[in-house]
Amino acid sequence: MNLARIIGCYFCVWLAFASSVTAQTREEKVRNDRRKVEAEGFWIYNDLPRAFAQARETGKPLLVVLRCLPCTECVKLDDELIDKHPRVRPLLEKFVCVRVVSTNGLDLSLFQFDTDQSFAALLLNADRTIYGRFGTRSHRTEWLGDVSVEGLAAALEGALELHREYPANRERLAGKQGAASEFASPEKYPSLKDKYGATLNYEGNVVQSCIHCHQIGDAQRDLLRERDGILNEKTLFPYPHPKLLGLTLDPDQRATLLRVEAGSWAEQGGFQVGDRITALRGQPLTSIADVQWILQETSPAGASLVAEVSRDDGPHSLTLVLPNGWRQRGDISWRASSWGLRRMATGGMLLESLSRDDARKAGLSEPADGLLVKYVGQFGPHAAAKKAGFLAGDVIVAFDGRTGLGRETDLLGYALMQRKPGDLVPVTVMRDGRKHEFMLPMQP
Repeated sequence: MNLARIIGCYFCVWLAFASSVTAQTREEKVRNDRRKVEAEGFWIYNDLPRAFAQARETGKPLLVVLRCLPCTECVKLDDELIDKHPRVRPLLEKFVCVRVVSTNGLDLSLFQFDTDQSFAALLLNADRTIYGRFGTRSHRTEWLGDVSVEGLAAALEGALELHREYPANRERLAGKQGAASEFASPEKYPSLKDKYGATLNYEGNVVQSCIHCHQIGDAQRDLLRERDGILNEKTLFPYPHPKLLGLTLDPDQRATLLRVEAGSWAEQGGFQVGDRITALRGQPLTSIADVQWILQETSPAGASLVAEVSRDDGPHSLTLVLPNGWRQRGDISWRASSWGLRRMATGGMLLESLSRDDARKAGLSEPADGLLVKYVGQFGPHAAAKKAGFLAGDVIVAFDGRTGLGRETDLLGYALMQRKPGDLVPVTVMRDGRKHEFMLPMQP
């Protein structure tokens, strides 16, 4: 198995609704995974209280891996790559390692992470101080530009350095934990309450009892949609990727720049290829995920972030200035959560940017003048667009009077931050060379 396939598998997307594996087969795999890991005895399995107690007793830091229950290839990955990797294994032995395979009962005030990831790791002290995070994705299926096994090793090394300095660095690490969560754990959110318990049900159907990571984000968005009618930028555009600032970071390093986009906010701030960002907003960095955490906690209304940078000629202090609405430059269409967003905003339509040829066929001057309806949902709330008259192959040229949409993300952002459930939005499409007008219902 080549390295690209192995790494891609390790950070594979778990989409329950798309799985072709039967419930019983998956149930067997889940139970076998638990037996195997517990028998080997290296990883603590789904038992955070025990892990924290062991960390206090040994003085070791914790590595908590949040990951969806594995497919066959991911089991091979654990055996062949991570636990036996010559650089990673010796580092793992310096941690109390705990594997969390569901989010039931998870302390959301401590474990705050991008819920669209199927793999996330937190590196922390036994007193709950967070050293860093690992696990990043900017595409639905491709990971190689964001993470690597070497990058995981670098993050582990960074956390060990911070652990050796602790508690002298406690103040610098304080910003790595956010405000208390509105709900203490996932099963207490209104949309999940009474459907799930605080633990997995190994006495019954363990798969059906599991709360997946993406369900936390779904529950947060559903609550806002019901309570406020609209979504805010932080919720709709979570965990911004450094690429939207013009920064491409080396997945093998903690925070070293491979590219700086010309004309970007990063270039304007003085960042250069080869820079190693040692701290951002005062927080030391262990990986790209740490950068995303800081961006997640940064106001969408514009901000200035001070970066400490190491270069061949010594340390530098740079300022990254972000304008109002900077988050909206990111792309959310790849996220698992976009399935629910499409229900709310487009009645179940999947939209794609136009190719130049598609634009020409629709009589448009530029591809950014419209969006192609790639798919129209057929069932339940995802069939709202179908019922309103939309067809696959339509080209949306105006949405609520807005033109030049360009990206599905832009349409989703506008609809979910400006329109409430129950609103009827006028939409103009091109079909067979003619314009058609439809009214699209916004949904909860």
